[in-house]
Amino acid sequence: MDIKESMHHILAEESRAVAAIPYSDAYDRAVETIIERVHSRGGKLVTSGMGKAGQIAMNIATTFSSTGTPAVYLHPSEAQHGDLGVLQPDDVMLLISNSGKTREIVDLVSLARGLYPQIPMIVITGHPENELSSMPDMITLATGTTTEVCPLGLTPTTSTTLMTVIGDVLVVNVMRITGFTASKYALRHHGGYLGHKSRSDASKQ
Repeated sequence: MDIKESMHHILAEESRAVAAIPYSDAYDRAVETIIERVHSRGGKLVTSGMGKAGQIAMNIATTFSSTGTPAVYLHPSEAQHGDLGVLQPDDVMLLISNSGKTREIVDLVSLARGLYPQIPMIVITGHPENELSSMPDMITLATGTTTEVCPLGLTPTTSTTLMTVIGDVLVVNVMRITGFTASKYALRHHGGYLGHKSRSDASKQ
């Protein structure tokens, strides 16, 4: 298999995996919870994950922030050394763990609920029948059963693509329901091409 064939194979496999992400009413509940906690009650979205899942969580937080939903990334290990103090009573947490049993994330749930027992939590995971998903009141967004395109079947590749897409589903639907506009985007994004384009689009509204 040459590079071209490999590329087409990878694109086809990841495209199939994205198209197969299962819908459930958990998506409705996740979006409603984010809107209620952040936009109605003045809280924020706090995302977390370890390793590559943590990078996805960080990206989701910055995308939410730039589109009108205040969000921060909390490193699950640093949370045990004081950073848990970033949590406030009206916040909502979005956790990412492909296995659903990442020890640092499981511990973070216990720590967060020890601080604020009623804080709502959403988890993006590849294994919905797992430790995190089985926790009380956890909103579970499953990526669906998939195989990594990594030739070893180990490196997070397809799974991280699915996590990113699910983050996009949440972001776009919160934007849609809250009526986020180009003018609001321009107030939050001043630099670069996107800043220029958002101001241009806002002037046409």
